[in-house]
Amino acid sequence: MTSAHRTPAIDTVRVSHYTIPTDFPESDGTLKWDKTTLVLVEASAGGKCGVGYTYADEPTAALIHDLLGKVVTGMDAMSPPAAYEAMWHRIRNLGRPGICSMAISAVDCALWDLKARLLNLPLATLLGQVREGAPIYGSGGFTSYSDRQLADQLAGWAEQGIGSVKMKVGRDADRDVQRVSVARDAIGPRVELFVDANGAYSRKQAIDQAELFSEYDVRWFEEPVSSDDLDGLRLIRDRAPAPMQIAAGEYGYDIFYFHRMLNAGAVDVQQADISRCGGITAFMQVAALCQAHNVPLSGHTAPALHTAVACCVPMFMNLEYFHDHVRVERIFFDGLPRLIDGQLRPDLSRPGNGLELKRVDAQRFAA
Repeated sequence: MTSAHRTPAIDTVRVSHYTIPTDFPESDGTLKWDKTTLVLVEASAGGKCGVGYTYADEPTAALIHDLLGKVVTGMDAMSPPAAYEAMWHRIRNLGRPGICSMAISAVDCALWDLKARLLNLPLATLLGQVREGAPIYGSGGFTSYSDRQLADQLAGWAEQGIGSVKMKVGRDADRDVQRVSVARDAIGPRVELFVDANGAYSRKQAIDQAELFSEYDVRWFEEPVSSDDLDGLRLIRDRAPAPMQIAAGEYGYDIFYFHRMLNAGAVDVQQADISRCGGITAFMQVAALCQAHNVPLSGHTAPALHTAVACCVPMFMNLEYFHDHVRVERIFFDGLPRLIDGQLRPDLSRPGNGLELKRVDAQRFAA
């Protein structure tokens, strides 16, 4: 290869992690938490730096620092899929799901951002933009909230022109129905209402709750049972009221998970999380699977990280505008996607994903 055609090699991969307290104690149907940890990757080549991240704990950062950064250093910065394959091969004996996949996701997102910046292109332009913006739904409504907090949060999103909102259920089945009633009163009849049980219900309980929720025109029932229970998801999908879509997939860590879920006919909407599933490389693979199965794809959390990619895949339905991550991304980054008419739109005047770390602000939360 002549020097005129030589592409830059990845020369450094830096990782840092930050823990940010929530603004109020939070819970869903199966878990309680009071902080969020962001693991940030900065990959450099040819005088440019790409940024990626995942929401995980410190061991994810340690895996990137001790192993994955060394795997991709020296590889072609213009070929993120090759680096992705190298990382997958290297973690063979560590297990793909969980920490390994989240670590790969953060590095992969950073490498795609780096490639776009080396080419001085917006990431959406590099990937091939097919829509102007990604439709979003406001997401929060934690089970730890009072009825007033729940109503105020969901109504606030509706007032911003966001056409769909999601709340947590599953902590108390009887109370869940009452809370859904509060939510519907708060947002009015025109805004779509979604619920997320995080796998808290049994199969029969979920079927019963679906009927009760339908009285309040709930249009989306996420993880009514565990996402590992594909037969249960299929049962509820078959038995739920026709307007109610069954969604799951946020815990997909490799392409084989999504293949099994789609082949089982377990969901009306396939979710995937770019910060867990393997980054941009894997998210594009999941999008192709969804297109082949004629099932729409939804992006789970991390809205700033998803936006450009969501604008470039077919069969894309919506993106989760998750309260915690919206708050964290506003603290940490300049160049966030713009919220216009219920959509997040990438800033096409900036190269890559457009994000620039606000280092002084971030340092307050460094581990």
